[in-house]
Amino acid sequence: MESTRKIDRIIKGQATSDGAGVKLTRILGHNTQDILDPFLMLDFFGSDNPDDFMAGFPWHPHRGMETVTYMLDGKVEHSDSMGNSGVIGKGDIQWMTAGSGIIHQEMPKYEGGRMYGFQLWVNLPSASKMISPRYQDIPASRVPVVELENKTRVKVLAGTFQGVRGPVENIIADPEYFDVEMPENAELVVPAAPDHTVFAYLYEGTAAFDDNNKDQLHAGEGAIFGSGDHILVKTGASGVRFILIAGKPIGESIAWHGPIVMNTDEEIDIAFRELKNGDFIKS
Repeated sequence: MESTRKIDRIIKGQATSDGAGVKLTRILGHNTQDILDPFLMLDFFGSDNPDDFMAGFPWHPHRGMETVTYMLDGKVEHSDSMGNSGVIGKGDIQWMTAGSGIIHQEMPKYEGGRMYGFQLWVNLPSASKMISPRYQDIPASRVPVVELENKTRVKVLAGTFQGVRGPVENIIADPEYFDVEMPENAELVVPAAPDHTVFAYLYEGTAAFDDNNKDQLHAGEGAIFGSGDHILVKTGASGVRFILIAGKPIGESIAWHGPIVMNTDEEIDIAFRELKNGDFIKS
């Protein structure tokens, strides 16, 4: 018998700054790591004031996790210790697997307008924390869009929706990552694997996530869902835009300090000692 996943907890992001002073909204973080495995952190950045973001994220390390940057608008230039460099812009995705260690920077490439998007951190299991770093840079042109009869549009960044598979492949968490746009007075059912953690974050509009329109979320709010085999979304007088992420929990201990995520405090100490000694990069 099919069952709708009900909202277990509503999350409201907190205004903060990171990097060299970039203003953003931190939606997920240390306070949610135990209940949203394998997702560690989710930041939303959205401003047309260059003072809010131009300082960017200068050189910094990562190990033991993945960072996923999804641009809604604007451009970010990246470069790293492996000699990679490039620019991601509107609708582009960068899925970076830090693995054994990488040092990189992400700096705005400002050409007017707003800087608008998300960065998601996904944990790696212990057996994969020290794999070789890699990138999947996906241009917007490769991101499929499923358009439904009710004018709902689902961008499939990762995973599969209605038989359409996203371009990001070979990710250990087996994630789904959708960017959904619904008009007013519309309904959407999104299947959800029973063993996956599921989270949604609204960045425009209002929607209900239940059968009777009581569990409404508004822009700036997110929801962690309970058990079931699908998510039900309904809009009323206004449309909505939201991201939906789902992934298979790892179920391991987490030791997390700054940009490095391992399983034990000893592994964290080793990482920072190697960073200090100059032998952090393994490949």
